[in-house]
Amino acid sequence: MNRFSTRTSAVTSGLAACVLTAAVVLTGCSAGQISQTSTQEPSVNGTSATVGDITLRNVYLRAAQSTDYVQPGRSVDLLFVASNGSPDQDDKLVGITSDIGTVTLNGDTTVPAAGVLVVGTPDGQAAPLNSVEAAHTAQATVALAKPISNGLTYNFTFAFERAGQTTVGVPISAGAAPRREAQADSAGQH
Repeated sequence: MNRFSTRTSAVTSGLAACVLTAAVVLTGCSAGQISQTSTQEPSVNGTSATVGDITLRNVYLRAAQSTDYVQPGRSVDLLFVASNGSPDQDDKLVGITSDIGTVTLNGDTTVPAAGVLVVGTPDGQAAPLNSVEAAHTAQATVALAKPISNGLTYNFTFAFERAGQTTVGVPISAGAAPRREAQADSAGQH
């Protein structure tokens, strides 16, 4: 009888058992856990939604607010990017409606296959995306019929020729305009 083969076999078996136990323990540590970044939203001004092959991203109203409300009678910009997930079929934004005012679209509202429609020009964006991917640009303006205020969202219904329609709660961003507190502080210093 070889005493070394018995010891080697026992050591190998013990080592395998330890590795298996460690793997089970370490795997169990993450079981059922949700990573903090798995549900984190991107830090953009607006909201997003999906309908059919179309994904709406960073949807928001740009409206500088100097009083408690942005008053009816003013026009504000509606900004967003519509991305087409279809590799071979264009779609078209045929209309946008809202109960806060009439939305007017200007420009080519086609969302190219595997491309984007950029509506409005976000602050700080130097050029449209069409130098990088298939992109069309357009403008959307809302003639306000009701007062609106920061901190609230307003429903807008987007209608696409192929994808159908979806309603999105749209927030307001003042864009690059200074905050009201900064405006009040600078007015008091003069």
